[in-house]
Amino acid sequence: MRIPPFNPYIAVVIGVIAVSTSAVLVKLAGDAPAAIIANYRLLFAVLIMSPLVLTKYLHEFRNISSKNWILSILAGVFLAFHFILWFESLNHTSVASSVVLVTMQPIFAFIGTYLLFQERFSSGTVISMIIAVFGSVLIGWGDFQYSGMALLGDALAILGAIAMTVYLLSGQQTRKNLSLMTYTFIVYGVSSITLIIYNLIVQNPFFGYPTEYWSIFLALAIFPTFFGHTLFNWALRWLSSSTISMAIVFEPVGASILAYIILGEEVTWSQLLGGTIVIFGLFLFILSTSRKTSVTISKKANK
Repeated sequence: MRIPPFNPYIAVVIGVIAVSTSAVLVKLAGDAPAAIIANYRLLFAVLIMSPLVLTKYLHEFRNISSKNWILSILAGVFLAFHFILWFESLNHTSVASSVVLVTMQPIFAFIGTYLLFQERFSSGTVISMIIAVFGSVLIGWGDFQYSGMALLGDALAILGAIAMTVYLLSGQQTRKNLSLMTYTFIVYGVSSITLIIYNLIVQNPFFGYPTEYWSIFLALAIFPTFFGHTLFNWALRWLSSSTISMAIVFEPVGASILAYIILGEEVTWSQLLGGTIVIFGLFLFILSTSRKTSVTISKKANK
């Protein structure tokens, strides 16, 4: 393996900081409907990618099978609803609660693989999931004490995590058959179209927003999308997926700090305690599942 042109660990740190800006940017565009914010985030990302994809990757589109098209479209639709649900949750609850709960996606993903592929649970996996769920219950209980609408926001964040899980499971196999750029372009494009249709149905206005909102829409397309998720995908060439997953667990910490500095949002005791428990549970979960994977690979190698 050749030496990376840039330290992948530094790239991951930059990625975590970049994705941590997402929730705060959404909050700053609070008057805009959640689906509109998501719409322009993905649409601008597609427009930025278009020159490169349509010149260097256009030939790949001819070789995409019908199955991969269907799965890519399904992934794009659920990515759109992930953003609708998560961004809407930020209208009702705090950045700290919303980001912690949506970060529980790896647990839902593992449950999904169990239901679809009969993946076995280890005792460590079960214990870590129970810990993370207990932490989320603490967050929900504290938010309910504060406001019933905050609890609604928590529920929307969890639904957003589930939608993200379906998005990832739908594209898991397709991603192996397509380049990162081609797959991302298709999924973001389908998501944009889905969001346009959704906004037309619910009659959300596409224009008439303040100038600073358009800057926020563009910033969402650039920072959490390209400097965040794209750097994570790049770093995967040199780092393990468990390392990347553990780094992403720190997103709620970065998001909460930025929300305190920029929005003046304070973290309640239930959010702090519950969030810490969730993050601890996620760390245990990632360690147990990555260890299980490495043991499985080792057994196969010895056969």
